[in-house]
Amino acid sequence: MNFEFTDQQEMMRRTLNDLLRRVCPPEYARKCDQERHPPREAFSALVDGGWLGIAIPEKYGGHGGSPIDLAILLEVVGYHYNDLAAWVFRNVSHGGAAILHSGSEEQKQEILPKIARGQAHFAFGLTEPDAGSDAAAVSTRADRNGDNYRINGVKNFTSGMDVATHILIVTRTRRGEKKHEGISNFVIPVEREGISWTKLRLLGCRAMGTSIVSYEDVLARADEVLGEVDGGWNDVMAFLTSERLCLAAARTGAAEAALHLALEYAKERKQFGRSIGSFQAVAHMLADMHVLVDTSRLQVYRFAWLVSKGKAGRIEAATLKLFASEAFKKVADLGMQVMGGYGYTEDYAMERHFRDSRLATIGAGTSEVQRNIIGKALGL
Repeated sequence: MNFEFTDQQEMMRRTLNDLLRRVCPPEYARKCDQERHPPREAFSALVDGGWLGIAIPEKYGGHGGSPIDLAILLEVVGYHYNDLAAWVFRNVSHGGAAILHSGSEEQKQEILPKIARGQAHFAFGLTEPDAGSDAAAVSTRADRNGDNYRINGVKNFTSGMDVATHILIVTRTRRGEKKHEGISNFVIPVEREGISWTKLRLLGCRAMGTSIVSYEDVLARADEVLGEVDGGWNDVMAFLTSERLCLAAARTGAAEAALHLALEYAKERKQFGRSIGSFQAVAHMLADMHVLVDTSRLQVYRFAWLVSKGKAGRIEAATLKLFASEAFKKVADLGMQVMGGYGYTEDYAMERHFRDSRLATIGAGTSEVQRNIIGKALGL
């Protein structure tokens, strides 16, 4: 890997940070979290600034940015508020990247400009009651009905339904010899008749949240198939590659925010006549946090570079997901320890980082599954 950030990318980072300091200050993020309210105002500011079109080609109303540009966007937004980054990530990944990869020209022309303008918002329906880590075991059916399809089934942990206008849903259209066969993906409007959902109350990531979504005889038109009928599993793997980059970048930004919060606290908090950061035990925790954040960032931009060169494979994606997730969890835990009782209160964002980070090693592919993928790729 041999790259450096361009002057334009450095300016992009500064401009975005300046914007988010104004529209997403700590007290705003705290309010959204406590009230379980999507950060609509901050998201609208990002839309107005043209940030949602960063990775969409210019011909579809975007800016034609690179995977590195996309990683910068998610890292900076994640630093200011992880749940805001989650909203952005779903649109640019499960929306923009998925449609760019698998969509027809008509789908690209119809939906991509809406994503760039903040008029289309995406949720991703993959996980089911009996298909979590074993994602290819999906049983939600899309049965042919004349020129259309009828979808029936239940999806667990479909996030962002509060704001979604579209759902990217993974279905089974045929039973094959292998469970990866007969998978088909659809993009359908959320308001389609037969879709109902119940929001779950979560430990963390409360503003955007996640839901159980039921599909009862839901119409899906033939032109709403995303990609090849019965051959959608490879597309799902491509969707997850984009997801890995976006989530890892956002969580690296959030981990950096936790590090900075703990560091400032350690410099200001006095015990035994001096700042607690001057004690070796605390300094070592902060040093470990720094190493985790710095290494996670290196992993993110290495992977973004690999994506830009068409060299990102499953082992690289799993390595990124595993490290960035575990790093965020460990950094938040150490930050809580540094801040002690104050970190455990809602007066500081550390307790939110602590709650939010716990999902990182569970959602979007557990750490154990990532280790399995890496082990298999190593020939074990």
